[in-house]
Amino acid sequence: MTRLAGSLILAVVLSTAAAEDTSPLGRTVTTVAQAVQPDAAMERVRRVYDTDRWFTFPKFAETARYLAGEMKRLGLEQVEIAGAPADGVTQVGYWTMPLAWDARRAMLELIGEDVTPDFRVLADYQKVPTSLGMWSAPTPAAGVTADIVEYAEGADLRGKLVLTRQNSANLKWRLARAGALGAVNTFTENPKLEDGRQWINAWGDNGWAFTAASSRLLSFSITPRQAAYVRGLLAEGKPVRARARVESRYYKGAYPYVTGVLRGDPGKEEVLLLGHSSEQGAQDNATGVAAMLEAMGTLERLIAAGKLPRPRRSIRLLLMGEMYGSMHYVASHPERIRNTVAAMCVDTPAASYDLPDTEYTFYLNPHAASSFTDALVLEIAAAYFPRVGRPWHEHAYMSGTDTYLADPMIGIPTVWPYSGPGIQTHHNSEDKPENVDPRSLRDLAVVTATYLYTIAAAGESEAGALADMALRRGIRHIEAAVANGAGTIGYAAEREMQAIRSVARLVPPERRGALAPQIETRAARVEVRARQLGLTPSMAPTASSPPPDAARLVVRRKRFGTIPLDEISPAERRGYPSGAWAAEPIAALYWCDGRRTLAEVMRLTQLELGPSRLDFVGYFRFLAERGYVELIER
Repeated sequence: MTRLAGSLILAVVLSTAAAEDTSPLGRTVTTVAQAVQPDAAMERVRRVYDTDRWFTFPKFAETARYLAGEMKRLGLEQVEIAGAPADGVTQVGYWTMPLAWDARRAMLELIGEDVTPDFRVLADYQKVPTSLGMWSAPTPAAGVTADIVEYAEGADLRGKLVLTRQNSANLKWRLARAGALGAVNTFTENPKLEDGRQWINAWGDNGWAFTAASSRLLSFSITPRQAAYVRGLLAEGKPVRARARVESRYYKGAYPYVTGVLRGDPGKEEVLLLGHSSEQGAQDNATGVAAMLEAMGTLERLIAAGKLPRPRRSIRLLLMGEMYGSMHYVASHPERIRNTVAAMCVDTPAASYDLPDTEYTFYLNPHAASSFTDALVLEIAAAYFPRVGRPWHEHAYMSGTDTYLADPMIGIPTVWPYSGPGIQTHHNSEDKPENVDPRSLRDLAVVTATYLYTIAAAGESEAGALADMALRRGIRHIEAAVANGAGTIGYAAEREMQAIRSVARLVPPERRGALAPQIETRAARVEVRARQLGLTPSMAPTASSPPPDAARLVVRRKRFGTIPLDEISPAERRGYPSGAWAAEPIAALYWCDGRRTLAEVMRLTQLELGPSRLDFVGYFRFLAERGYVELIER
């Protein structure tokens, strides 16, 4: 089928759907879908990929300049390039900013007369950038020669290049402690990509990014085919020697991010669209960046053409390095953050329709931040995806990207659309633009633009419709909770009533009193349904019994965001997990509001996630000893 024919068929489908769905949301979906330009988005994928695939800070800056130019070309206002300090020392929240890094050339070569020629060069950064791990240390100009050995606990690794079966970043602290020269990563998320290389994008001793205190070790990544050859030599008892040459540097610089707005009227409040650039892959995350730009451009075109009214709120686009860029933005713009009513984070592949497991999943807010935005994004999905025959699902909150904005200390409800990649190329050299499907880019732009515009345009009358969406979803949830007992029904009812009440944020403070009876009527319907299903009037959901001292302790947080423990060696963490990505510490932290006891936090966390093995009291006492939180004993 030609691209033109496909576009004509889509237009017919959308036109037919428009006749069937005359709701305000349905009409917005149709208007947006007919205006999206996936070919333009595809060109932006290629352009971002061309620079970000090198994953150095100078290339990130080059990408930022391109993105700022595109924002201006699309009609966005207040476009600016800013930067988080990439000095390896500054903290935002409890995340230590990375040290800036640049690389020009790098090569890893096997030496010896009997080396098969095809396997002599194991890594060449100029040919395949992912051959070199991000933040790899430099070598002297002449290079260094070392033995390659297999990683093993207790083995002599001093001065060696260490072959790792798991992601070498996870072993960095052990390699540094053992005096290794560096790592040769053989881990891959998809071993079937025999000539693909896993991108090593983490090289801190205690966490993700390389900081001023991190050990300066070499980092290479080789293919499954090459790994099998090297291991074959080692299995034969042959010494394996290699020469490594790396031209790289660490320096104090900036981690750039770009922001611009589609102006609202009056526009004091904002809806935020954010996602990360500064990654090596097309699917992760040049597709997300391109889809966000197309969503913003589509809305600007529709407003300029008079097909959509200018919304009450501005819509802000933020493109940045994952976590580090958005955290610096949050800390640097407290007034904007206070006036940001909702957000969407776009960190996703745009994979082929023709491959399995590429349907969209919508990750929702953590329960501590239950919001109407969950119901809204799912209603948009239900209004759009049947038109194009695409499956979609909802999923509970998951950390792993910039959705931490839903943290109650920040207070921005944030949803995250995600598509499976089909072929697993995540953080792999095979993540290239030819694997991107323009149809998926189109879908992502449609859903994103509709979500943003609906919230940006919502006023007092629209708040009622959004509350109805939250009510419908709330009733479904408490009915689904019946199998788990009255306690779970009560917990679900509390969360869904919170989501309904969250629409009040869209109404000016002076008008919230007038709207309150309408909102409370809807919330009461959730409670009534919960009681019909067996909930006792006390509405006291239960979980496993907490230890006695948990009832006396209250956790007071000091800074927003998660706690990655990137200042503490894993050997000194007493077995507690990093709070960067682990679900239980993050959910528990979000429930800590300075008033709830630790027993209550434990109860709510287990109701959200299920039974837990985490020692809540021990974990938070550990955090308090290290100065991350304050423990108040009643």
